[in-house]
Amino acid sequence: MIISLVENYPDYLVMNLDKLDYCASLNNLRAISDRPNYKFLQGNICDSHYIKLLFETENIDVVLHFAAQTHVDLSFLHSFIFTYVNTYGTHVLLNAAHGAGIEKFVYISTDEVYGGSLDEEFDETSPKRPTNPYASSKAAAESFVLSFWERYKFPVVITRSSNVYGPHQYPEKVIPKFISLLQHNRKCCIHGTGRQMRNFIYATDVVEALLTILRMGTIGEIYNIGTSFEISVSELARELIQMIKNTASESETDGWICYVNDRPVNDLRYPMKSEKMHRLGWRPKVHWKEGIQKTIEWYKNNFHNWKYAEKALEPFPCGS
Repeated sequence: MIISLVENYPDYLVMNLDKLDYCASLNNLRAISDRPNYKFLQGNICDSHYIKLLFETENIDVVLHFAAQTHVDLSFLHSFIFTYVNTYGTHVLLNAAHGAGIEKFVYISTDEVYGGSLDEEFDETSPKRPTNPYASSKAAAESFVLSFWERYKFPVVITRSSNVYGPHQYPEKVIPKFISLLQHNRKCCIHGTGRQMRNFIYATDVVEALLTILRMGTIGEIYNIGTSFEISVSELARELIQMIKNTASESETDGWICYVNDRPVNDLRYPMKSEKMHRLGWRPKVHWKEGIQKTIEWYKNNFHNWKYAEKALEPFPCGS
């Protein structure tokens, strides 16, 4: 998102506030690091004094709030940290942005706030039924965002997207993790049966959706950013094995898969309707085969962009 904003909006100053946690890497932004319309700031959204000073001293018009702890496995182990960063940190940012009178505050949420479903397709009015600490912290943060709209008419927008994949993603998420494991001659480890289904959307399609919302999104609204493409985790692993390892038989493919204990809760599906985004003129453009091939190639050359990249390939106590 940052690269797209810097390259396509040269008249805007794009400020990137990042804590530089374990999953961050400034190497991913080398291409724009010396651009005159880009400014990096290292800071923590939970530091209320720093955030207040930031809004008082910088001329900020729009906030795109991506900052969060996002790894679901870790959320079961460190739920208080997820609540602190994702919920309290959002409240801090909202309070400072409201005080500064910014023009638009876009909160990046997740399809996981809906909870799992076997057959229901979620639209923006569907109830929130989060089933893990990560999703719960994001759902709670959404409530704070909407409360600022209801109480102050503060110009907020919420987005909920399907699983995003593509270059620049720390390899703890399922697609870059499976790709990186295979490229390092290690097996794909799957939670439980692997029958859980996920909808995947390529990163550039999400960027286009957010740019559309910045231009045309109605304040106070929620927008699903989703795709109809759905694949099980087991089938995902098999496709990646065949692409990366050129396996010729089912038994050969099976040799690159191991199954581990499932995490405490693992929702089966997050199917979403995205008609509101379609009415704004947005639709995903990147086909799965094109996007996954680009992603495989990127990790082949950029896995070591992160200081702790190897750590991402280690199994978690509740599975990998």
